[in-house]
Amino acid sequence: MESLSELSLQFSQLSMFPLFDAAHYWASVMSAREQPGALDVSKKSPVACWFSAMLYCFGGGILSSIMLAEPPVTFLSNGTNILMASITWYLVYYFPSDLFYNFSCIRPIRVIVAALKEVTRTWKILSGVTQAHSRFQDAWLVMITIGWAKAAGGGLISNFEQLVRGVWKPESNELLKMSYPVKVSLVGAVLFTLQQAQHLPLSRNNLMLFYTLFLVAIKVQMMLTHSSTSPFQPIEAALCRLLFSCHQAQTPVNEKVTTSADAKAETSKKPVEKLSAKISERAQKTEAKKSD
Repeated sequence: MESLSELSLQFSQLSMFPLFDAAHYWASVMSAREQPGALDVSKKSPVACWFSAMLYCFGGGILSSIMLAEPPVTFLSNGTNILMASITWYLVYYFPSDLFYNFSCIRPIRVIVAALKEVTRTWKILSGVTQAHSRFQDAWLVMITIGWAKAAGGGLISNFEQLVRGVWKPESNELLKMSYPVKVSLVGAVLFTLQQAQHLPLSRNNLMLFYTLFLVAIKVQMMLTHSSTSPFQPIEAALCRLLFSCHQAQTPVNEKVTTSADAKAETSKKPVEKLSAKISERAQKTEAKKSD
């Protein structure tokens, strides 16, 4: 137990700068580049491309600042991190012959970068929960929301990022269909809020260590197996059936949609059949006249 406590203490004292922050920017810019139409935007408007990449890198800080009524441009005050993210953006998008991007796509490199990025997620959640607790003590929902926003802000403001690139896809809203990073950030925000309120029988250092190990293990497993399935899916399905009767409610709706679609198809067939009958009658009459 003492060795575990020492390990968790040393882990909690890790500095995110520069290694883990660089990995976060690297993975975020790679994700930004792989969005549909991102390369076209980089050729037409480097400014829009840069701003889009910065939203991926600093989306959590921007969203949490807005929620706490702070200036959303606060992230620009950290010139070192902005410079690091901007250099990463340039290398990923504009390095000659795409050598840096192709190097980043090598699977072992990408897995390592993604694993390092997941470490920063823990620190962002903890920072958001602590910041909210300093302003709103015992306000659980506020702490959960700010911790969630700090860790998953890039995904939660994805619609705004799409607007920067000239794309509007409201159906891709993360609240309608949450991705795995957004879900696991929400779970982490709940856990750290419970720990902050002393309702979780676990020290903060141990929680940081266990939660980070879980994040890294799941992320590496998903990348190595090329899986996009969330590990929370069985739990979500069970809760959905138990609390909201999701599958039962979908069946009659689907039946209604199918019935209405069939009815429209039948009604659309009738005029076509009448028209074809008239054409055949006219053709028979003309042939009869010719024979006469």
